[in-house]
Amino acid sequence: QVSLVESGGGSVQAGGSLRLSCAASGGYNRNNHCMAWFRQAQGKKREGVAAVYGSSHTTYYTEAVKGRFTVSRHNANDTLDLQMTSLIPEDTAMYFCAAGPNCARAIQAFGRLVEVDFAHWGQGTQVTVSS
Repeated sequence: QVSLVESGGGSVQAGGSLRLSCAASGGYNRNNHCMAWFRQAQGKKREGVAAVYGSSHTTYYTEAVKGRFTVSRHNANDTLDLQMTSLIPEDTAMYFCAAGPNCARAIQAFGRLVEVDFAHWGQGTQVTVSS
């Protein structure tokens, strides 16, 4: 049973930084070529924020976080990190780690991540940014 566990959430003021980490275990297969971060703000749909996919660790970012967030994947210890800087109140959400075999197709076709491409999900970690 694949397990994804997020850590690093918290409360910060606007302009601050946070680093989220996702640890994969329990039969995690590195052939889950795509690992990603999604977020869901209260009353809104879950949206894909950033992803690392493919053997070359290609990265994807949603437009709203480009230039502020950096996603990185570390195969040595099966972790996925999200460094978030210049945080704004609109970044307030529950952040989820997800893993799946193929997210490139949706990125190429629709320009975004889609939830159905991800079979495994973490429980989430809350990020709150105050103004």
